[in-house]
Amino acid sequence: MKWIFFVSRRFAKVDRSGRSAVTGFLASLSICFGVMTLIVTVSVMNGFQMGFIDSIMEISSAHIRVTAEGDFDQDAFTDECYAPNLGIVAVEPMYEAQSLLATPSGRQAASLIRAVSPDIIYSDAGFARELRMVSGEFDLSRPGYIVLGSQLAHQLGARVGSTVNMLALSGGSDVDLISDNRVFVVSGIFSCGYAEINNSFSFISLEAGELFFGQDATRVFALKLEDFENDMQVIHQLERTFPGLKTESWRSYNRSFFGALKVEKNLLMMLVLLIFVVVGVNIFNGMRRMVFERRSEIAVLSALGARQKDVQLIFILRGLLTGLGGAIPGLMSGLLLCVQMDVVFELISKLSYWFQYLVTMATNPAMAIYIRENPMYQVYASIPARILPTEITLITIFGVFSALAASWIASRKVLSMTLSEVLHYE
Repeated sequence: MKWIFFVSRRFAKVDRSGRSAVTGFLASLSICFGVMTLIVTVSVMNGFQMGFIDSIMEISSAHIRVTAEGDFDQDAFTDECYAPNLGIVAVEPMYEAQSLLATPSGRQAASLIRAVSPDIIYSDAGFARELRMVSGEFDLSRPGYIVLGSQLAHQLGARVGSTVNMLALSGGSDVDLISDNRVFVVSGIFSCGYAEINNSFSFISLEAGELFFGQDATRVFALKLEDFENDMQVIHQLERTFPGLKTESWRSYNRSFFGALKVEKNLLMMLVLLIFVVVGVNIFNGMRRMVFERRSEIAVLSALGARQKDVQLIFILRGLLTGLGGAIPGLMSGLLLCVQMDVVFELISKLSYWFQYLVTMATNPAMAIYIRENPMYQVYASIPARILPTEITLITIFGVFSALAASWIASRKVLSMTLSEVLHYE
């Protein structure tokens, strides 16, 4: 291997000038931009999607939902959930019902009413992190208090201190479908990263839920885990301890929505991966030309006893160096852009604004006063990039592999060359 590395370095030194140098530089530069673009795209997509997923899992579905039916020992279940080996960090009881909320002004909106513990904001760290109060406080200390989603409050025209009535309420036979007596005072208005929750969710206390939802209301326990990927293991152990337990994982809750996000991400990655296909073709063509130009050196090496596989390895090493020379800078620049994503979008916003302004001043100065910065760039800047080490590693390896594979395919020409044929042309 020592002489193979030596010859490969000599070839690289000679090829640093001329057309081969430009070809190698452009190939590495293409891999660099491909790796950087894919890292930034996937990280921003992760941040965009995880904003939805975190809100759904922490506020709407929890990591595991357990339905208490029949003869159910709640205290024994809670004690089992807090066993150290399960990794459960929060167990919150709740009731749910569908309702039509109405205000004294006559405005109405449909809502999912969830009855939760008044202390959930303190006992469930994930819930408190994702649910941001925009007005008032998450105060359910009294049965007559309610907390509304921001868009739901906007539809009702409600603010902190306003009164809302559960005009229509789903429930058992002991629940009045229509009633004017279920009046609540708005104690707070919240917002989260998922618009559907802001548009339809409202929270009341457990005491109010037991009072208004009827005796047939089903109590559900929302379980939060240290690692939500361990959900199936926890479900298996709980079902083994409590046979007949009805459980639902976050994987099945909103399955279609999570599936759509996964398909969206995979399609985006496939489109960006086409960059490496184009780069691989360019490297293949450049390496084939290099093999042809080095046919006299190949003949000399073969005459000195080098095997064709060893000669082929020389060109494969060139491809490996090309891949590493592009993938490593692409990895570093991609991570840097992800960390400074807000600065990047703010810079793009400024550049876009000044470009439009200068063009307008040159073509129609009277319209320049109407030029404004695109507010969507501020929205993009607020999306945090989520860097997943596994994805970043795979992207970098794929960038190197594309150059390596192209070099291996192109260098197979060496195996078809005979010493007599090369010397004949020389």
